[in-house]
Amino acid sequence: MNPDPGGSVENEVAELRRRVALIEGALRVRGVVLEDGMTWLPPGPPAAARPPTAPTAPQTRDAAEAPVGQRSPASAPAAYAPPQAPLPRPLFASSSAAAPPDGRTLENRIGSQWFNRIGILAVLIAMAWFLKLAIDNHWIGPLGRVLIGLVAGAALIAWSERFRNRGYAVFSYSLKAIGSGTLYLSLWAAFSLYQLLPSGVAFAAMILITAFNGYMAWVQDAELLALYAIVGGLSTPLLISTGENHEVALFSYLLLLDLAVLVLVALKPWSRLLFAAFMGTVLLFIGWGSEFYTDAQFARTSFFLACFFLIFAFAPRLVRVKEDDTAGIHGWDALALGLLPAANAALGFIGFYGMLDRPDTQWASPWLAVAFAAFYLLLLRLPARGRLHAAPALLDSLHLAAAVVFLTLAIPLKAHDRWLTIGWLVEGAALLWVAARVTSRLLRALALACLALGLVALLSVNPPASATPIFNQRFATYCVAIAVFAFLAWLAVQPHEHEDADYAQAWGVIAAAATITVNALILIAVSMEIHAFWWVRHWSGNWREFEQHRMYAQFSYSAWFMLFGAILLAVGFWRRSAFLRWQALVLLAVSVVKVFLFDVSQLSQGYRILSFLGLGVLLLAVSFVYQRDWLNLRGVKPAGSEDGLSA
Repeated sequence: MNPDPGGSVENEVAELRRRVALIEGALRVRGVVLEDGMTWLPPGPPAAARPPTAPTAPQTRDAAEAPVGQRSPASAPAAYAPPQAPLPRPLFASSSAAAPPDGRTLENRIGSQWFNRIGILAVLIAMAWFLKLAIDNHWIGPLGRVLIGLVAGAALIAWSERFRNRGYAVFSYSLKAIGSGTLYLSLWAAFSLYQLLPSGVAFAAMILITAFNGYMAWVQDAELLALYAIVGGLSTPLLISTGENHEVALFSYLLLLDLAVLVLVALKPWSRLLFAAFMGTVLLFIGWGSEFYTDAQFARTSFFLACFFLIFAFAPRLVRVKEDDTAGIHGWDALALGLLPAANAALGFIGFYGMLDRPDTQWASPWLAVAFAAFYLLLLRLPARGRLHAAPALLDSLHLAAAVVFLTLAIPLKAHDRWLTIGWLVEGAALLWVAARVTSRLLRALALACLALGLVALLSVNPPASATPIFNQRFATYCVAIAVFAFLAWLAVQPHEHEDADYAQAWGVIAAAATITVNALILIAVSMEIHAFWWVRHWSGNWREFEQHRMYAQFSYSAWFMLFGAILLAVGFWRRSAFLRWQALVLLAVSVVKVFLFDVSQLSQGYRILSFLGLGVLLLAVSFVYQRDWLNLRGVKPAGSEDGLSA
């Protein structure tokens, strides 16, 4: 018996399969679409280099002669499924080929996208120059020029379907864009240049082109075609413009276009269409308003502006994001859920506020801000759809922030002077209380921003000094601020639900800052009343009494600083709070510096003696308390000392 050395028949079959696989791979690289059911396995190592394997049952003739793509995995030898390596992707991939990788190279983007768009623009410019050349040389009459443009545009659109059927979808969309642009330009020339068509007919024809592109985008599931349709639809009012005011027709058309976009983004994951529609609507509205708007059109314009605002306010709640987006919401979807709502809120409010900025309607501006805040609070109760259930915090946070911003904006639009300060402070306190109840970090940050605005207003926007000490508007405003920040300090030290380490640490910082603010405001408020008592109530403006009143005021400041420092230190000992005691020590240090460096030269001998005597007695008392260590601040007392003093 002569055994077959190396299995020559099996080796020949394996070599044949390897060569067929190489041929199929080369065909796919060149964009050739294979028949259904045909697959390709990358070539493996030569049969001679294959390690010996255990003998297996011989294959049947049917299995051996079956096509490569139809064999079962069990029938194929193990040596012909090596690790697959990526192949170069053709420039125009067929529809049946695998999807392109997510991370496209710069070369691929330049070749397939940038050059494509530049080519579309170049062809449109060339056609426009050709029309101009034909007009200048009188080669073709007006009607012939328009007909040639219409026929050429329609032919390009029809020709593009041939490329799409062959698998070149992107190139097909480019031809459709050129054809649609040619149709728009031809209709524009027929209406504007040659007056061959009335405006109504040209407008209807352009609407049909836009509708056709939208229909093709829906049928072919092509977002790029839908984008072309939106751009063409937004360009239509500009192309048929006669320079006259047609507000109702223009805005009604834009409303229908925006509603169509809203339906598309609710049914398809085409979120970037929202940006095209939003930007086009904003630009057209601003352009019309700067040219034609008058106060007599207030009611009609407000209605259309409200409709536009509502469409783009609800759109982020209805938009469908990409189902295969497993890495979270990002890209155009993130912008649709983040940037668009903020821009819509800001521009909507600015539009209404600009129309209300008249002497007879200015009273409504603060109520407009309140209405916007109430609207965004209502949006918080609407559920999100689709993938948005996985990340509802994004829209909710934006709507909550918008509501707080509009409420904060309503205060300066309505209130002035002390009521402006009180409004911001009370709003901040209320928001912080709600933030503690619902455990919202965003709401807490917005509340702190309101409190910061109120504090700045308190220190900069104040009623004038009053001759009546204590019982005046300015001191009452400071009392409200002190109460608000005391409430803030109390709220910060309360236990909060779902509290983690970072959350508790943030509340600790808030409690410390609020406590310092309370003490500083008490110090400032009383100091301002001391100033008003000596300079507003008792000084008549006689400069001979200036030095005397200044001496009285400086002595009162020193006495108040020392008294408040002593009170603060006593409270620190009583509450066993080192934080309060350190504040008291800092204030006493300031009193020491003032007495030794300022009061020596400013006060008379009698007041100087009282100032130094009071400071000395206070410091000795503080020293005695610390040396006695009644609160056992030093820990264990040293042995052999009865009263805690060292020997």
